[in-house]
Amino acid sequence: MLLAIDVGNTHTVVGVHDGADWIAMWRRSTDADDTEDQIGVWLRGLFDLSGLPWKVDSAICASVVPALDPALDKMCERWLNVRLRFLRRGDQVGLKVSYEPPTAVGADRLANALGALVKYRPPIIVVDFGTATTFDAIDSEGTYAGGAILPGVHVSSQALFGRAAKLPAVEFKAPEKAIGKTTVQSLQSGIMLGYAGAIDALAARIGAELGEARVIATGGLGSLFLGLCESLEEYEPTLTLDGLLVAHERLSGN
Repeated sequence: MLLAIDVGNTHTVVGVHDGADWIAMWRRSTDADDTEDQIGVWLRGLFDLSGLPWKVDSAICASVVPALDPALDKMCERWLNVRLRFLRRGDQVGLKVSYEPPTAVGADRLANALGALVKYRPPIIVVDFGTATTFDAIDSEGTYAGGAILPGVHVSSQALFGRAAKLPAVEFKAPEKAIGKTTVQSLQSGIMLGYAGAIDALAARIGAELGEARVIATGGLGSLFLGLCESLEEYEPTLTLDGLLVAHERLSGN
């Protein structure tokens, strides 16, 4: 079995793959101060609750929080007796990268590209709704061509709520109409419809440079925008983990 770990700035997603499918998947808040034992106790408990044997054959990770990497590495070594492989730019995973410098591409973005390429024909635009919303552009040759980064919807809205005393925090919910009749409706219109418009505008500009591209969404809030954004065609909740699976198979020679 494969243990795949996607460490984001806000959440960490862990998946277990049995060679045929993802048989378990869990999410927790990312804490750079976690120790290997804290992570190990949490993970062991979830394996037990899911009825899974406490054993994996391999482990791979895409991390954008370097401070947490040593704890994850030690957890896999001490608790699971496996070596944790971190996906890095330069790994021979069959993905060409056109980015400066190439090492600056986040491991999660590489994984997204790998996951997308095994499911869709390029050109492809991957929109990952996380702490930051990232656009990953994959050209017609299957090369990672770059992309765009903008503040995530949660980060943007929290900044607004924190600096505007009379504006309440609201649920991320699509309004029925663009014209809000209450403060809550007005905020939901601005946040949800405004952000959807930004996604569509960037996707259109990137698509104009790539050529006609399929636009797919992933990330925690991606499903909320699937019906709001005219550009989004599919939602792939496990895309990053799928990409890590592809990377593992290619690095292992499978």
